[in-house]
Amino acid sequence: MTDRAAPQDQAMRGHFHRAAQQRGFTLSPAQQAAVDRLGRLAGELARPAWRLRRPPRHVYLWGPVGRGKSWLVDTFLDGLATPHKRRLHFHDFFGRLHEGVAHHDAAAHRGAAVDHAVDELLDGCRVLVFDEFHAHDAGDAMLVARLFHTLLDRRITLVTTSNYPPAGLMPDPLYHHLFEPTITLIEERMDVLDVSGPVDFRRGPRPRGPGRRFATGALLRPGQEAAADLTPPGPGEAAPVAAHHRGLTARAVRSDLVWFGFDELCEGRTAPPDYLALAERFRTLVLADVPALVDATRDARQRFANLVDVCCDRDVRLVLIGADPMTGLTPGSPVQRDLDRTASRLALLRSPAAETAAETAGEAVGEAVGESA
Repeated sequence: MTDRAAPQDQAMRGHFHRAAQQRGFTLSPAQQAAVDRLGRLAGELARPAWRLRRPPRHVYLWGPVGRGKSWLVDTFLDGLATPHKRRLHFHDFFGRLHEGVAHHDAAAHRGAAVDHAVDELLDGCRVLVFDEFHAHDAGDAMLVARLFHTLLDRRITLVTTSNYPPAGLMPDPLYHHLFEPTITLIEERMDVLDVSGPVDFRRGPRPRGPGRRFATGALLRPGQEAAADLTPPGPGEAAPVAAHHRGLTARAVRSDLVWFGFDELCEGRTAPPDYLALAERFRTLVLADVPALVDATRDARQRFANLVDVCCDRDVRLVLIGADPMTGLTPGSPVQRDLDRTASRLALLRSPAAETAAETAGEAVGEAVGESA
């Protein structure tokens, strides 16, 4: 390691530990291993690009939900001195990629169109943080495969997070074989780090630091709207809302708040680019008539999961009104595994019903202690 690289390595490790201390937690062993690898990467990136025979090896962080993967890569990116860096959520990047490919498809074959679209998206970028990569949609599998070939063949260092090990991508057995060459490519060209641990930090005490708007949202039963300072829409409040190349009908639009029903936003033909467009315009999104997801269609479940992803990533306050979405899911089932990330994020939202139950239980315990005294 060069003299220039070593100080950058140590500086990045120190940056991680200060960031953790400010938020009031201690790095787990798995997180520390990731910090060590990202520190080395920071040292490698400190070298001038022209002095490197090849870009540093790429990094793939994976583990269950709530283990701090996004915090790790965001903190890493914040500590890098280079301005030639970008952080993109998978939904955001893939939506932009679809648009770019559609634009170039008329003039080039699909592979070249992907190359051109990536060039436009990442012009001048040396480090790309690609958060929450997954591959579930068989229709997009080949586009994702081409994307990874394109990214890994460029002088761009890719750092990505996922809830799945490479071999767990595209889990549908009918299509998994189509993705196996990409899995092999990832395992050969990227350092794969498991940041699994026993604790889902999202379900524990909230860390110190600036609050996030997403976590001010709520899970409400019908009739509890006042607990979130909301009034149900009146019959004359329905309004059209422009999303991504389509119009949607909202039950209400109030300044920076938009109110939809589950059927309108999740059972219809919406997609992540529509949710991204809404997140750009509105700071609060209310979704009413939410069912238990076991009662929704498979496509609606995936759309709902995508909506939660986008709202969390873009820090939109999300208020859900209806049933507990996770009710009735069988532990260990494929549906439950696909929604683990969603469940972890929903755990950040306030639930007046759960708070009331906890208060009631606390009062009962207090009364019992008083009686025994």
